[in-house]
Amino acid sequence: MGFWKGRLTIRRYRIHEPVEDGFRDDFERRLQESAFRELRSANRGEETVGWVLPDNLLDTDFDLRDRWLFDHYLVIGLRIDKTVLPSQLLRAHLDQRIVAWEQENNQSRCPASVRTDIRAALEAELLARSLPQVKMVPICWHLGEGWVAVHSTATRVNDTFRTLFRTTFGVVPEPFSPIDFLEADPVTATEMASTGMTDFSQVSP
Repeated sequence: MGFWKGRLTIRRYRIHEPVEDGFRDDFERRLQESAFRELRSANRGEETVGWVLPDNLLDTDFDLRDRWLFDHYLVIGLRIDKTVLPSQLLRAHLDQRIVAWEQENNQSRCPASVRTDIRAALEAELLARSLPQVKMVPICWHLGEGWVAVHSTATRVNDTFRTLFRTTFGVVPEPFSPIDFLEADPVTATEMASTGMTDFSQVSP
């Protein structure tokens, strides 16, 4: 788990809504509902996302709270699976099958409609034999101070995180920028934001 050791490269967010009393039961239920679930079959390029426990991306049982709730910290993992086929391998198989069809049917060129059918059948066959690309991103939420750290700076990963987080907990994580450290000095914050040196402007509490 990246938060337990090693260097951290993160994006940080702020949660303005306070955590209500009795949140433990509510959060357990919400995490169970949005836990990662493997698909029996998936289309090429399709992503499957959900929450997992922080120490094992195969574990999605949130019944034992001491495995994901540590004092004021909620620590979970965002698992993202994507079905991908190697393009060169797919092309090589496709070329072979097109040539075989042309020889079998005594045709000099395979029609476009037949090519489409051959490709669809080939992709389904290869997907059934392929494992997805798997990524697990550690997430840490300080419930008392209202910040969330995402152990990834990739825009696509963070977009996925914000969508699933909002769906799961019903709150919107707002991007945190260095300007937010200047809340006590709004004039300087406004001046820094106007330079265009950051993508984020000051977030009103």
